[in-house]
Amino acid sequence: MKLGTKKYLTASSILIGTCIGAGVLGIPFVAAQAGFVIALMYILIIGAIIFFVNLFLGEIALRTKGDHQLIGYAKKYLGKEWKHVMEFAVIFGVYAALVAYMLGVGKSLSFLIFGNFNYELIIGIGFGLVMAGLLKRGIKSLKKFEKIGVMIILTLLVVIFIWFVNDVSLYNLSGITISNALLPFGVVLFALMSFHAIPEVKLVLKRHEHLFRKVMITGTVVSVLFYILFTFVVVGFMGSETPEVATLALGGVFIVLGIFTMFTSYLANGNALRENFQFDERIPKFWSWVLASIVPIGIFVIIELTNFFSFTRLLSLGGVVSGGITALLILWMVGRAKKNGNRKPEYTVNASWWAIGLLALVFIFGVLRELLF
Repeated sequence: MKLGTKKYLTASSILIGTCIGAGVLGIPFVAAQAGFVIALMYILIIGAIIFFVNLFLGEIALRTKGDHQLIGYAKKYLGKEWKHVMEFAVIFGVYAALVAYMLGVGKSLSFLIFGNFNYELIIGIGFGLVMAGLLKRGIKSLKKFEKIGVMIILTLLVVIFIWFVNDVSLYNLSGITISNALLPFGVVLFALMSFHAIPEVKLVLKRHEHLFRKVMITGTVVSVLFYILFTFVVVGFMGSETPEVATLALGGVFIVLGIFTMFTSYLANGNALRENFQFDERIPKFWSWVLASIVPIGIFVIIELTNFFSFTRLLSLGGVVSGGITALLILWMVGRAKKNGNRKPEYTVNASWWAIGLLALVFIFGVLRELLF
């Protein structure tokens, strides 16, 4: 296999693996509550919005020499004050994601092995410790396991679709509940939010940066199609009975699929957070690893013991608050990167004020709705 093709597949796998995570567990539930058609519109529209914001972030990365994560780009183009806002958004969002993955895997494996949720805390801690071991190897683990994980995820989706498509009821897909129309916004945004993957894509594509936009298109299209097909099967099969953690009521193959999606997403997000601490915060490598892999386990234990957040609430809050703030800062950065960048990018995106303003309004609405209502 040519080196360029190998890098393209690896980078695409990182982006797909970041996108396809706990949304597998959460999107079918909110789709069942609001209606499949409404959820489909959210997946398509938010997928397009995330794609364009990722393109902007990719241009920022390509205009900037050296290795940076989101916090580093914010410091360079927005200054130290806004760097702290990005710090909050990144750390809050990734911690919320990692805790959600531990919670999801804990529930899934406990139910799969024991038929109940009595062991979700212990299993969640065990999963976190296993991932901590992989995160210690950094980008090496990411390159090695993301491709394998994504291949397994897509294979399982094909098997599930073929196996269950004849049991899909159009009646289950046709209902709409207007009062729940806003419910899918935060969960879908969380599911498709992949900003943390873009600096990782840049690292993988060194000396093959011309593949950047192709990777963006592939990662977005595959992720959006995955969520549409999976939600179609689950809601079409279960209807209003779809549980909050959707895979648990549908058998072992669904549970295994959910576990693999959270594995790949945990690895990508955890590694991005570790590199944020190491590259942009200048924290020593060991302590960066501790902050990115051990601290989330402690937060998971506290949330589990206090039962403070439901699963979908954690997804929605993490997605809207972190994703909204991060996206707004990216949209602000792109104009400054075009003026002050120190490298010629392999592609550029037209950053007209009305397009950026329209995208910004979407995220402002999401953040305000999540925090005030």
